[in-house]
Amino acid sequence: MAKFIYKMQSVLNVKEKMEEQAKMEFAFAMAKLDEEQERLLQLQEKRKYYEEEGARLRMAVLDTLKMKENEAAIEYVKEEIVRQKRAVKKAEEELEKAREKLQEYMMERKTHEKLKENAFEVFKQEINREESKEVDELTSYVYGKRIIDGEGT
Repeated sequence: MAKFIYKMQSVLNVKEKMEEQAKMEFAFAMAKLDEEQERLLQLQEKRKYYEEEGARLRMAVLDTLKMKENEAAIEYVKEEIVRQKRAVKKAEEELEKAREKLQEYMMERKTHEKLKENAFEVFKQEINREESKEVDELTSYVYGKRIIDGEGT
């Protein structure tokens, strides 16, 4: 029996490898986004802590130096939060790019897999036609042999 060989198997293999690489890039981008979001949460908690500390300082005996240090710390953390929000936004954009790239590679791989399936179906039909032709030839031979030998009718 003939063996099915997909002529574009090497292309399909490359598409599968590219998809795997895109999956890894997507996972990396997802991890980066998670990391940036976690850092943002930590900064927001730090700001909350400083704000609560500032409220306690205002309730206690007035220490202007500590209050100024606290206000400076709050301002610094606010600036860091703004920077971190930009980093989160950038990580989200990178994640979206990685997702689109992964989706594109998945579609290409699926297209090649469908082409392979179609080629296999054509191969099976061809094998069936050849087998049918051989059976017809064998039947014709047997029938013709019977007539020649005088066994037929």
